[in-house]
Amino acid sequence: MRHARWGRLGLLLVAGLLSGAGIASSRAEDKSSGPASRQESTSPRIQLAILLDTSNSMDGLINQARTQIWKIVNTLATAKRDGKSPDLQVALYEYGKATLPKEQNFLRKILPFTDDLDRISEELFALTTNGGEEYCGAVIDAATRELDWTAGDTDLKLVYVCGNEPFTQGSIDYRKACEAAVKRGIIINTIFCGNESEGVRTGWKDGAQLADGSFLTIDQNRVVAEVKTPFDEDLNKLSTAVNRTYVAFGRPADREGFKARQEAQDKNAASAAPAAGAERAAFKASAKYNNAAPDLVDGVASGKVKLGEVKEDELPEELKSLKPEERPAYLEKKQAERKKIQDEIKSLSEKRSKFIAEERAKQAKSDANDSLDAALIKSIKDQAAKRKYEF
Repeated sequence: MRHARWGRLGLLLVAGLLSGAGIASSRAEDKSSGPASRQESTSPRIQLAILLDTSNSMDGLINQARTQIWKIVNTLATAKRDGKSPDLQVALYEYGKATLPKEQNFLRKILPFTDDLDRISEELFALTTNGGEEYCGAVIDAATRELDWTAGDTDLKLVYVCGNEPFTQGSIDYRKACEAAVKRGIIINTIFCGNESEGVRTGWKDGAQLADGSFLTIDQNRVVAEVKTPFDEDLNKLSTAVNRTYVAFGRPADREGFKARQEAQDKNAASAAPAAGAERAAFKASAKYNNAAPDLVDGVASGKVKLGEVKEDELPEELKSLKPEERPAYLEKKQAERKKIQDEIKSLSEKRSKFIAEERAKQAKSDANDSLDAALIKSIKDQAAKRKYEF
C-alpha cells in the first residue's frame, strides 16, 4: 500500500480516473451510448467511479482534475488483459455540498457509467462548490447500489473517493458500505486531503483496507507544474482537425449535442492548460475515443453499425444529400482522413512523452517522483496487475 503526497490535482485526478463530462443530472440518467443499431461489446471492462467532495475546500482539487483527466485515461487506454483491450467506463458523483438535497445525504449522481469521456470532462468543468456535510459512507453506498457494475470476475471495478472531513460522518456506516462493495468485487480507494495521521485517525485508511483499496494522502497546497513542450500547440490543432472526420448519426439533438460537446471540451482542455489539450488530442487518437462517439465512420468500419439499417432521419445532411450507393465511399474517405490525422497525433505524442521524460529527469528527485499523475497511475496499475491487466 503506497502513501503519496500530491497536490489538489491529485485528488480529482484520482477520481479521474479516473475517469474529462456530461449533462445535468436529469439527462445523466440516460444510459444509452448511441443509436439502437450499435452492437454490445464483449471485451473486458474497466469501470471507474469518481466520488468528489464538492465542499468549499475542494476548488483547487476540481481545477486540477479538469487538467489531468486526459492523462489518466490515456494510461487506461493502453491496458490489456489476455491480449484484449478493455472497454473503459467512468461514472461521476459529487457529495458534501450544502445545495444538494439533505434527504439524499447531500450527494448527487452526476453521470452513470459512460464511455463518452467528453461528457465526464463537460461535467468536471461545470462543477461548483459550497459548504456542506460530507458523508463518505452514503456516497460509497449509493455508488455501489445505483451504478450498473459488471458481474465479470476479471473486470476491474474501481472507486476513488476523496475529501478532507472524517470518513465516519453520516447515518450510513462506512464499514458496511465498504464491505458491501468488496463483496461485489469493487475496490474502494480513499484519498484524504491532509496529513497521513489525520487520515488514519478519521477512518480514511480503514475504509480503504476494508475494500482492498489504497489509502492515499495529498498535500492540497502542492501544485505539480506541467512540462510545456514544443509539440503542445500542434497537438491542439490536430485535435481540432480530427473533429471534421466524424459523421454523427442518430436523433438531430444527439448529433448536434455530440459536435457541440466535442468542440467545447477541446476549448476547455486547451484553455485550462496546453498540456491538457495535448493529452486530450492523444486520447482522440485512440480507439477508445472513437468507440464513444455516435459516429458512422468508426461504426460502419468496425461492423458495429450497419449503414443500410440506419433510418434516413438519423443520417446527417452530408449523407442525405448523397445517393445510397455513394455513402460508403464518403465514409471510407473520412476514415482515411482520420487515420492520417491520428497517425500524426500518435507520432507527436510519442515525441512529446520523450521530451517530458527527459525534462523531468533533469528535475530534483523529490519533484521527479512525486507528481500526481505518477502516484495515481501507479496506484491503478498495481490494482490492475492483481487482475492480470498489463499496460
